[in-house]
Amino acid sequence: MNSENEKKEGFDTQTTCPLCHNELVIHWQSDDIPFFGEVMYVTSRCSCGFRFTDTMILAQNEPIRCELKIEKEEDLNCRVIRSISGTIRIPELGIVVEPGNVSDSYVTNVEGLLFRVRDVVETAIKWSQDDPEKEAAGKNILKRLNDTLSSKANLTVIMEDPLGNSTIISEKASCSNLTPEEASALNTGMVILDADSADLKVNSSENIQPLGNDYK
Repeated sequence: MNSENEKKEGFDTQTTCPLCHNELVIHWQSDDIPFFGEVMYVTSRCSCGFRFTDTMILAQNEPIRCELKIEKEEDLNCRVIRSISGTIRIPELGIVVEPGNVSDSYVTNVEGLLFRVRDVVETAIKWSQDDPEKEAAGKNILKRLNDTLSSKANLTVIMEDPLGNSTIISEKASCSNLTPEEASALNTGMVILDADSADLKVNSSENIQPLGNDYK
């Protein structure tokens, strides 16, 4: 069996389940995903119900920041590539979506991205029904999102990725490298395998702020 086949098939390791203390098999599967780089999927499942999944980034690109101003209908068609380490910002609305340990990677367009954000805002409004101020703020944000989707308002979408695996593909988009200080301040939401260190750095935060306090 050659190394390429071994890479495609992955491999298993054994450990102890943290819940029932029986033997737990962990499956490791590497893959090379366009735009996202080389990754290692880690999955395990125990008969007692314990489950674990994670993604390890094996390759890193230069930290990147892309900004796009949505000013007309054509801008909604611009391609958006968001890896599981990408942070999304819509500054006019005070919205920040940071990666966590259940983050999704996806390829969509600006319209699809705004639909995703709108779903989060609609959920937040339901959670805020006992707080009239937050509920009103959420409804204002929802209106601005809907107006932008129907080309009646403008918004700015910012994509930042400390691992450089996210981007906005458009001639209008302004992309630049993040400084080391800016990159280190961002969450990654995954296990990062640092080739220059024996340590595994874990960041499992999940932070979605659909009702920014600065939005009026």
